[in-house]
Amino acid sequence: MSPGETSRRRIRVVRRATADLAAQDAAAHVAAVARRAVAQRGSFALAVSGGRSPWRMLAELAEHEMPWASTQVFQVDERIGPRDDPQRNLTGLLAALPAGCPAEIIPMPVEDADLAVGCATYARALPPRLDLVHLGLGADGHTASLVPGDPVLEVAEPGVAVTGIYRGRRRMTLTFLRIARARQVLWLVTGEEKRDALDRLLVGDRSIPAGRVDNPDQVLFTDIPG
Repeated sequence: MSPGETSRRRIRVVRRATADLAAQDAAAHVAAVARRAVAQRGSFALAVSGGRSPWRMLAELAEHEMPWASTQVFQVDERIGPRDDPQRNLTGLLAALPAGCPAEIIPMPVEDADLAVGCATYARALPPRLDLVHLGLGADGHTASLVPGDPVLEVAEPGVAVTGIYRGRRRMTLTFLRIARARQVLWLVTGEEKRDALDRLLVGDRSIPAGRVDNPDQVLFTDIPG
């Protein structure tokens, strides 16, 4: 299937009146998936994207029965930079998690001198199938750090890759192949400025990066009316 075509996969959509309500519903979904994964397999592997919306969702998890001690939290994408960089997704992730959270956090090794080695190392640290991958959506149709026109869009293995410069920074990101292997993808898309990108995502428009996410089990929470 070429980038200009549309895919037939469907995304279950949950629309709420506000961004806060969408985040609350997304958090409840994460907690339910986590409890089921732990009951079935003894652990839960979650991958979280950057941006503002996931921090609200993670903060809401404090209101739910969440098996944190059996949870591993991975990153979907991260800016290249030192650990104390305030623009790092890791900074927001750690701040959003409940105080004293016992989950195992596995940061992307974006401080490595050899980023190709860092990608391979992170790919090996990932489970064969992540239980749940959280994705956001940019107004330009990007998701994770898979942005329009970047050669990283065509990278498959090892499942983790480094992008070109986007908004002044290079990033490390999961590839489409690794996202497709997850048991489920959860989208959290808020803000009227993303309406066009959301409409294109929902019809499977593969001319935007988000439309190329081919995981068969996808659910989307949004405050954008249909």
